[in-house]
Amino acid sequence: MTWPAHHLSRTIERPPREVVAFAGDPANLPRWAAGLSSGIRNDGGRWLADSPLGDIEVAFVGPVEAGVLDHDVRLPDGTVVHNPLRVLRNDAGSEVVFTLFRRDGVTDAEFAEDAAAIEADLETLRAVMES
Repeated sequence: MTWPAHHLSRTIERPPREVVAFAGDPANLPRWAAGLSSGIRNDGGRWLADSPLGDIEVAFVGPVEAGVLDHDVRLPDGTVVHNPLRVLRNDAGSEVVFTLFRRDGVTDAEFAEDAAAIEADLETLRAVMES
């Protein structure tokens, strides 16, 4: 089964290697990903963050050095949500592209909320990278 996809992107006036180095480091996620703004910690090589449901695990599945910042989020119930995120060369800068899949059971309103949250995160990443 496949899910409908929505691609969200942001142009960042920084070279891809800089965007990849920053955004692909899990320790930096709280600086630009609002869902992890309360912090993330390395616990024996696993990156964990608190959520209302318990600990979630975030793992980049890369290859990060190639601009593939895909990451899996394991929820406390064991569900894994795959989040494709790419950094592409755009002349001397970068294009950061997140693919949001609409999973079964997600309402129009929930899908719109997810897209708005991702747009905000991408804008925060742009602002941090360009400052």
